[in-house]
Amino acid sequence: MTQSESQHILGHVDFVGAGPGDPDLLTLKAVKAFERADVVLHDRLISAEVLKLAGQSAILVDVGKAGFGPSWKQEDIDALLVSHALKGQRIVRLKSGDPTVFGRLDEEIEAVAAAGISWQIVPGITAASAAVAGIGQSLTRRGRNSSVRFLTGHDMKGFADHDWAALAREGSVAAVYMGKKSARFIQGRLIMHGADRQTPVTLIENASRPDQRILETNLDRLPKDLAAAEMDGPALMFYGLAPRQAAQALTEFKKEHA
Repeated sequence: MTQSESQHILGHVDFVGAGPGDPDLLTLKAVKAFERADVVLHDRLISAEVLKLAGQSAILVDVGKAGFGPSWKQEDIDALLVSHALKGQRIVRLKSGDPTVFGRLDEEIEAVAAAGISWQIVPGITAASAAVAGIGQSLTRRGRNSSVRFLTGHDMKGFADHDWAALAREGSVAAVYMGKKSARFIQGRLIMHGADRQTPVTLIENASRPDQRILETNLDRLPKDLAAAEMDGPALMFYGLAPRQAAQALTEFKKEHA
């Protein structure tokens, strides 16, 4: 077999951002990738409405990870991507939000590229953008903050460490992914570094979806209010932002009339 023939039978991998869950927020490029996919390897938190957009002949494989719970090993996902592509199949590796934000994208690209398989990234709307829209706020504002931090609540070693002194300064804004289980840890670190206990904290569960919920609290009450809310869906935490009351009222109206 010649090199050109070998390249011809190789498949292709699209690393696609599924957005926060609302299928209307998918990009046209993502939908086109869905339509031509033979196999869709998707994260655990992808909404059923988004998965319905895959072609009828596409094979759907859940390769999701669960924080502090049973998960697919990264090396097994890498191997599955390569295995399907070597069969000449077109694969959509579907990741929640945007694949470039806490998506372990680099590891999967490196595995695919090492096997000589072509790939591309199809960006998606990250959870922070959808969640902040849901509370009617902006991630940055003149006179308040000229930067915003995207943080993870935990990493491979456990609770993630950050520049707490910088975060504790007045006016700081951070979007915290995977922050529910680490809420008490985050609270403690920030207070230890001088953060105001009354700093607003907002959690948005199932951002952009019909069952979206908003929890408005502050740093002092964060762990207690979060426990009382019993959030069991994916949630993003905003440190330093409170929801506009008009936006929260609209969310409640939509729920009541769903």
